[in-house]
Formats: sequence, structure tokens, C-alpha cells
Amino acid sequence: QVQLVESGGGLVQPGGSLRLSCAASGRIFNIAAMGWYRQTPGTEREFVATIIWSGGIARYADSVKGRFTISRDNTKNTIYLDINKLKPEDTAVYYCKLVQAGRADWGQGTQVTVSS
Repeated sequence: QVQLVESGGGLVQPGGSLRLSCAASGRIFNIAAMGWYRQTPGTEREFVATIIWSGGIARYADSVKGRFTISRDNTKNTIYLDINKLKPEDTAVYYCKLVQAGRADWGQGTQVTVSS
């Protein structure tokens, strides 16, 4: 079983920054990719960013390009999401996803609220 623990969410003012972390543990043997998704009440979970484990190639949703940066620490099976220039529309629960052996596992999510 895989456990994913997100952290780093909180309340931040518009224009501010946050760093989210997601640490993977348990039955980790060959990660293909990890990524971040977000969801607001009444909407579907949407893609934010992903990083290919081998090589570190990243991909972003158009809505976050230039403001969000995903990175990884292979030694810790951990990914990060640096979020800058936060906007109220970035308010959501942010979920971490891990893909290995054709299977996806999800974390419990961390709330990010952007408000003055």
C-alpha cells in the first residue's frame, strides 16, 4: 500500500506564495510520475502539474504556467509545488498523485485558500 501525505497548505493573501509538499511511503518500487491536482466544491478534480520521475520533465496546466513550479527529491520520494503570485481562483484542495505500475494513488489533500 502507498501512503501520500501532503502538507504546506494554508491561508494566503493574493499575490503571496506557498510551497506544498507530498511525501510518498509504503510500497514504493518504481515511480513513473507524480503530480498535483486541485478541486473546488462542486467541480471535477483538475490537473495542475506533473513530473516524470526518470528525467524530471515537468508539465503544467495552462492556468498555472509561469506561476507554479513542480520539483522532486528522488532520495525522499517527495514532490513539491512552489506556488507564486497566488490568485483567489487558486483556492482549492490540492491533491498529490503517484503513478507506478499502471496504478494511481492519491493523497488526502491540503487546503489552499487565497483571500485578503
